[in-house]
Amino acid sequence: MRPSIRICVALFCSLFPLTNTAQAPPAQVAPAPGQNGTRLTARSAPGAAAVPNTSTIDLDVVVTDKSGKPVPGLSLANFTLLDNNQPAKILSFRAHTRTAQQPDPPAEAIVLFDTVNTTFDSVSYTRQQVENFLHENGGNLSLPMSLDWLTNDGVQAQPEPSLDGNALATQLEASEGRLRSVTRAAGAYGAIERFELSTHMLDEIARSLVDKPGRKLLIWAGPGWPMLAGPNINLSDKGQRALFEEIVELSTLFRLAHIELFSISQGMPGPETFLYQSFLKGVKKPQQANIPNLSLKVLAVQSGGLVLTPTNDLTASLQSCLRDADAFYTLSFAPPPADDPNQYHELKVHLDRPGLTVRAATGYYDQPAQMTAP
Repeated sequence: MRPSIRICVALFCSLFPLTNTAQAPPAQVAPAPGQNGTRLTARSAPGAAAVPNTSTIDLDVVVTDKSGKPVPGLSLANFTLLDNNQPAKILSFRAHTRTAQQPDPPAEAIVLFDTVNTTFDSVSYTRQQVENFLHENGGNLSLPMSLDWLTNDGVQAQPEPSLDGNALATQLEASEGRLRSVTRAAGAYGAIERFELSTHMLDEIARSLVDKPGRKLLIWAGPGWPMLAGPNINLSDKGQRALFEEIVELSTLFRLAHIELFSISQGMPGPETFLYQSFLKGVKKPQQANIPNLSLKVLAVQSGGLVLTPTNDLTASLQSCLRDADAFYTLSFAPPPADDPNQYHELKVHLDRPGLTVRAATGYYDQPAQMTAP
């Protein structure tokens, strides 16, 4: 069993004077009140080694115009795929245009309300904005959607997505009791605690979706967990190895589950809004791993999703996220043989059409061929 991310984060405790050293209760995964089940399951075998390798990789690609609207109608001839700056042969190409009559391939949106890393007022405002969105178009959603909650006790998950926006809005109206989280430790210890809980539960969500077909647009409603960036924050070799394994694991789980992560939040841009952009480069080895490499916005960009600038118009933010399911492309290719575990490969997708923007996962971790017993 690999060292958990908890080990590496705990190393920060010696760097800060802590006035509250009591440990918080372990996070639990629970269904939303009044529901019989939960989408999440406990980890059976933590660690990047528990994630299987695949002989081919399916890469979901979104192409948008200058207004951010997805562009349909492209063909294989329009695309070039580079793997570590080397041309990769595209084994198969699929163009998808989603309509009410033809929801192919299956896709869903998951809005996760983060009550751990933001204020009560912000969560309450976000809830109202999402409720307004759900009532649009008479409550007829273009994409199945579910509503989840990140609280101090873990994730409360809605078992199945729904196309009935009015029914989801009714559920949301009854959720006021979940808005106020128990006060967590303040200062450096509180930041570490929130980082641990948030990244662990994101891992659990990804694992729960691996075996479910279709794309998942995971919309994290909140500013995300602390980046823990600073000149006085250093990790030991053991801590960096643990962090690197968690980076590899989340990257691979997102790829296998076809998760596209989005970051939306209420408010206005501030001094730290774009700090994540300094950490977007893929981490190739443990010695390069830093805590901000696991921040929400970094993971969103690397998954092929979007980081939307904080705004008070979250209904518009949701519309921007959901457009990604309207038209996209899937390119399949075979990763080259890996000599060692967790070899990072950078991916680039080029188009022969100027003026268009391409978004896709920015890399993957290659693994050696699976050994079989004689």
